[in-house]
Amino acid sequence: GDPEAGEMGLAAVPGRQPAFRQGLAAAVQYAKAVGCPRIHLMAGRVPRGADRAAVAGEMETTFTENLRYAADLLAQEDMIGLVEPINNRITDPRYFLNTPHQAAAMLEKVGRPNLKLQLDLFHCQIMDGNLSRNLETYLPLIGHIQIAQVPGRHEPNSPGELNFPYIFELLESLGYTGYVGCEYAPKGDTLEGLGWLRSYWESRGLQHGGTSKAAE
Repeated sequence: GDPEAGEMGLAAVPGRQPAFRQGLAAAVQYAKAVGCPRIHLMAGRVPRGADRAAVAGEMETTFTENLRYAADLLAQEDMIGLVEPINNRITDPRYFLNTPHQAAAMLEKVGRPNLKLQLDLFHCQIMDGNLSRNLETYLPLIGHIQIAQVPGRHEPNSPGELNFPYIFELLESLGYTGYVGCEYAPKGDTLEGLGWLRSYWESRGLQHGGTSKAAE
């Protein structure tokens, strides 16, 4: 979409289907060029001035149609499409997809195996909390995880609500083998801000890079 016009994705926005398909085709070309097998299919915002409840049905229909189109196109490239709930309490009041429950219901309705949940624990905590149970419940649907501390959206070891050592160990115990994306705003320098990761590796008896000392 057009960020300058206030758009943040188009997949659920009625009347913007041609632009969604055009953007998806471009995204696939970029993804192929950099070897990225996953594309975030952003739902987009409730139209300005519209009542969310009044347009929810039409937006869900549009979202369903666009996700099926995207899944079929991505399947040809052996790629995964991701949908991410973004909280509407702090980050984006008008974003259409807000909770993991809503996202899971959409994925079930669309019914395509190459569409997955992009679960950002920052948004999930703000909207619903209950992270342990939500991770257990939705693990089969998860294609990517993102993290940031709540409420500041800084490094995982910054002051906040979330116990990330516990969360990381939970993900391991659940058998999650995908990436964990660090979608946070560093409080200072980026490299300095990654000190939390070095400390975490050391606390687990790992070398920098995540390999075990025994393996070394």
